[in-house]
Amino acid sequence: MSKIRVLQSPPAGQAAASRSCPLSQVRAGTCVRIKQLTGNPDLCHRLREMGFGEEQRIKCVLKNGSVVCQVCNVRLGLSAELADSIWVEPLPAPQATAA
Repeated sequence: MSKIRVLQSPPAGQAAASRSCPLSQVRAGTCVRIKQLTGNPDLCHRLREMGFGEEQRIKCVLKNGSVVCQVCNVRLGLSAELADSIWVEPLPAPQATAA
C-alpha cells in the first residue's frame, strides 16, 4: 500500500523551484500537473479516486469562488478550500504547428 504524505505546505524550496501553487490560484484556461496533495489522508485518498492524483494533467476550466476542472475528460467542481489542498505546477503552452 502506498504511503500518504500529510503536509500543510510544500517542503521548503519546492514552491520556488518548481513554480508550484495551490490549484485555487490557477487562472481559468490554464493546464497544470498535480504535484502534491496536502491535508487529511482520507481526503487525499478520495481525491485520488476521483482522478486528482500526483502527476495527473488537468485543466482549470472556470473559477468563480469554486474551481471547475477537467480531469480524465470529466469536469468536476471543487470548493476553493479543497482546491487549496491540491498543489500544481503549470504546463508549458502547446506550440502551434504550421499547416
